[in-house]
Amino acid sequence: MKQFRNAVIRAGLEALTLSGAHHLLRPMFAGVGAIFMLHHVRPRRDAEFQPNRHLEIEPEFLRATLQHLRDLDVDFVTMDEVHARLSQRNFARRFACFTFDDGYRDNRDFAAPVMREFDAPMNVYVASDFAEGTGRLWWITLERVIASASSIEVPIGGNMTHLDTSTPEAMQAAFDRLHGWLRTLPGEHDEQREISALCARHGVDETAIAREFCMSWDELKPFADDPLVTIGAHTVSHCNLARQSEATASFEIAGSRERIENALQRPVLHFCYPYGDRAAAGKREFALTGSAGFKTAVTTRPGMIFPESADHLTALQRISLNGNYQDARILPVLTSGAATAMWNGFRRIDAA
Repeated sequence: MKQFRNAVIRAGLEALTLSGAHHLLRPMFAGVGAIFMLHHVRPRRDAEFQPNRHLEIEPEFLRATLQHLRDLDVDFVTMDEVHARLSQRNFARRFACFTFDDGYRDNRDFAAPVMREFDAPMNVYVASDFAEGTGRLWWITLERVIASASSIEVPIGGNMTHLDTSTPEAMQAAFDRLHGWLRTLPGEHDEQREISALCARHGVDETAIAREFCMSWDELKPFADDPLVTIGAHTVSHCNLARQSEATASFEIAGSRERIENALQRPVLHFCYPYGDRAAAGKREFALTGSAGFKTAVTTRPGMIFPESADHLTALQRISLNGNYQDARILPVLTSGAATAMWNGFRRIDAA
């Protein structure tokens, strides 16, 4: 299903690119700016099985994006500046803001040097458990488990199910099935129980993955001293907030802020919802981040920033820069707002 959806989206982007329709839609849907969403930025890997490839782009694609925006004479801004422009209704110039989710070490090693070339700020949202080395990046763990064996058994629907993982194609099919199954379990503790059981059966150390991929507090401190870097909060454990009780969701939101501020000795004023789609962040979560004192909060709902976004500062939409559509030819489509306008049924704001 995911592969089919990605193929449909890719076809739509191609159609807009070839037809030139995005030029006609730009005046209506480019908005006053865009907040771009990224995760990993690193050189291409050669492995055939990379189910999480959509979460990464290469440094050259980031550079191409920045150059495209510079050619459009767009201002590169921080989330503080996004908040200021929206609050003050200052829309004289269009802007672009770059946000990086999770706090991966490659943001420092590969993204930051490219951003410095353009004097472009970067806003990095940190899940405090990841920085402490205790968090669970279950999507990477699942990839590791599947890559480690020629077959695996999992108790889907209460019955042990045998899954072939002997070829890259079979691995991908197994990953898609398990990913879908895990997301349907009643709670995240159920997800973690099943992931931990898989790791135990296949000898994968799930506790080492956060330390392998994410910046520690000792690494974040000098990184945050860079004047181009703003650190934001991304919950304590990277949980789906909408699936938590209000008390737990409030703790995840406010607790992450407190831990980051204590560790880095700087204010944390901006928030990012893990997963960030309709199933993970809605009106309750938007209200909770506002009550916790955050200036802004970003979702993964696709869309540009419009003047009306000033009324939804804790439900801001973003444009995903990801490995599924890593093609410089589509950048004019992405920055025109045409693709997200079509995705949203030509609604400018998705904050319900």
